[in-house]
Amino acid sequence: MNKVLILVIDGCAPEYITPEFAPNIHRLAKQYGFVKTVKAVVPTVTNVNHASILSGKFPSETGMVGNYYYNPITGEEGYIEEKGFMKAETLLQAYRKRGLKTAFLTVKGKLLGVYGHAADIGISVQTPDASLLKEYGLPAPPAVSSLESSGWIVNAALAVIKKEDPALVYCTTNDYGFHHFGPEATEAQLQIRQIDEAVAAIHEADKERQIYITADHGMNQKHYLLDFQQLADEAGLHIFCLAPLKDRYRENHVYQEGGILYLFLKKPEEKDALLALIQSRPEIEAVMSNKEAAEKLHLPLHGIGDYVIFAAPDCAFGELGGTATLVTDASRTHGSLYEQEVPLLAIHPAAPEEAYQYSKDIAAVLFKSI
Repeated sequence: MNKVLILVIDGCAPEYITPEFAPNIHRLAKQYGFVKTVKAVVPTVTNVNHASILSGKFPSETGMVGNYYYNPITGEEGYIEEKGFMKAETLLQAYRKRGLKTAFLTVKGKLLGVYGHAADIGISVQTPDASLLKEYGLPAPPAVSSLESSGWIVNAALAVIKKEDPALVYCTTNDYGFHHFGPEATEAQLQIRQIDEAVAAIHEADKERQIYITADHGMNQKHYLLDFQQLADEAGLHIFCLAPLKDRYRENHVYQEGGILYLFLKKPEEKDALLALIQSRPEIEAVMSNKEAAEKLHLPLHGIGDYVIFAAPDCAFGELGGTATLVTDASRTHGSLYEQEVPLLAIHPAAPEEAYQYSKDIAAVLFKSI
């Protein structure tokens, strides 16, 4: 069985990773594998898609429905940053059971907490371990919210591969650059070039290693933000709005703005009034009951509220601090159905191109061979 690298470029819509700015990756994928577009799972946020990419399962089986949780019985809420939320077995756990060495490298520290506990080697830009930096000859990492952090973590993966040769390396970047810069921007292109050079070096160091390069979600410009919690409060409705995208990285999304909301209805008798309010807003493209969303989007019933609402293409739901609407040119974000398209570039893949329709299929295929 060939060793594996799964590289998840956070927020990398297909438009970012072009042959012009990632020539090495495209050359290697075309020579030894394929380049295609696949789907992320919904909602298109970090925790949810890492759960699926690591397990090969939809959220209905991973139990992961966001970066944030709310318990309607106790009123407890908080960020998902530690183990215990993931319900499906990950590749990291499966490899460890078979006595195979694994490594988990991430820019965002929360991912190490949620998924990395099963890895033999864990490195985070956000919470660097000085002894590991010394062991692998790595310089001090840059700031998490920098254009350099993504290149640093992929080069760290190269160092680990050269020294430890793990059977499985899972490496993920930060979408800070893509939240602030579109595919046409020099800054975004620089980030991709850094990753491209590091991947070329990894292939040179281990020419037979399977390499899968994908993204947890895409990224799009949004001009119209809606604070639905504010709107509902003004209408006298008793609901709790849970934004699946919500996390501590406010430099990425100042208003916690994302394309999907879970609505928890505290008073069932307000159902009709809530639906009428939803239907009155042009920023909202669709609404589903929790049962409908679970069936159509492969979500678990638990954790997604009573209703799920979906933003229109140029809109997002945010926490706007006292106003219900905002028009802006400064929001690039994700979470909606419109950020489902992600790239998949495979070098020495374990299966033919047609076996991969979702990013999660990387793990689904690998599970069959271990």
